[in-house]
Amino acid sequence: MEYQELGEKLKNILKLEREPVAMKWVSREPRNIPKEEGKSRFCTKLDKAMNGEIFYSTADEEECMGGLRYTGMKDPCEFPKNMQSGSFLVPSGVYKSIPAVQRSWKNNLAVSPGIFTAIIFAPLSKAEFEPDVIFIVGNAQQGMELLHANAYDSGSHGLGADSGPICSSMAAVPYLTGKVTYGFGDIGSRNNMDLEAEEIMVSLPATDLERVIDNLEEMKTKTFFKRNVA
Repeated sequence: MEYQELGEKLKNILKLEREPVAMKWVSREPRNIPKEEGKSRFCTKLDKAMNGEIFYSTADEEECMGGLRYTGMKDPCEFPKNMQSGSFLVPSGVYKSIPAVQRSWKNNLAVSPGIFTAIIFAPLSKAEFEPDVIFIVGNAQQGMELLHANAYDSGSHGLGADSGPICSSMAAVPYLTGKVTYGFGDIGSRNNMDLEAEEIMVSLPATDLERVIDNLEEMKTKTFFKRNVA
């Protein structure tokens, strides 16, 4: 089944108000997809794709250190020392001290730098490529149903994201672990994205997408989930 069709099915069965986003890491800049105009943060790129934009982005179009670091677009050793230490996050109120930053960062997965040149972003229902990760914004019930659908035939639990940046938790983590991830977003993403207070995030490895949708369809015929159908 084509990913565009899967995108429409996912929106319809969950009654999603926002477009799921397809992401793909590539070693060469694509010829048939436009490059993002100007710079933006990784989380803002997700917003653009949810609003219908299709584009690819390189390190030159990324203005956030986290977006560069965790998606593998730049080696963190190339950052200024205040960014490598995380000291810039202390006066902004994200952490109380540099040791707290360093301890937190040890838990943030990152795609290895130097492998990929660009990331493609598109609404899933318009993706004409095979994505790596599907990013979804919805309400708590929609998130719950996705997690149940992931566990329905596999018994597998998703990974709950903490306060780490979504360029790690919602992009690098599902890419590197092959696990469904979910969370509330971090303060940076919620300050830079057009999100409602009650919305949550879920990311699926694209290889799980068709299975999860099939499970959602079957679950909706069962007693517990019939009760949740509006």
